[in-house]
Amino acid sequence: MPFVLDACAIIAFLRGEPGAAIVRLLLLDEDCMAHAVNLCEVHYDSLLRGENELVARGFIADIESLGLVFREDMDSHFWQEAGLCKSRIRRASLQISLADCFAISLAKRAGATLVTSDRHEFEPIIENGLCPCQVKFIR
Repeated sequence: MPFVLDACAIIAFLRGEPGAAIVRLLLLDEDCMAHAVNLCEVHYDSLLRGENELVARGFIADIESLGLVFREDMDSHFWQEAGLCKSRIRRASLQISLADCFAISLAKRAGATLVTSDRHEFEPIIENGLCPCQVKFIR
């Protein structure tokens, strides 16, 4: 089964946070991918923490070397699906980042399970039937 890692799952792995071991096993044993928008968040997180651009790029190279497939889907159907996802969730008065909508759209397109640590965002969405893919929490 394929898996889509969102930014928080990747960051947890790179930073050795709780859930990192689960992400590591997935990266070593399963087909894993991440959307470029989520990789941008990982890059941004590194820079926000005060690390230089070389370190930020190194993190991305590290996860790529473990077999994470970088997806850059951005055809009109794909980005419209991400926007539709965001609008449905917001109309239900729930919160989700646009980047997470790209992860959801990629998981839906690939028939994959989305991997995240964002329980506070995803649990209400799942409970309200607004998540069109399976979700695996790493913590």
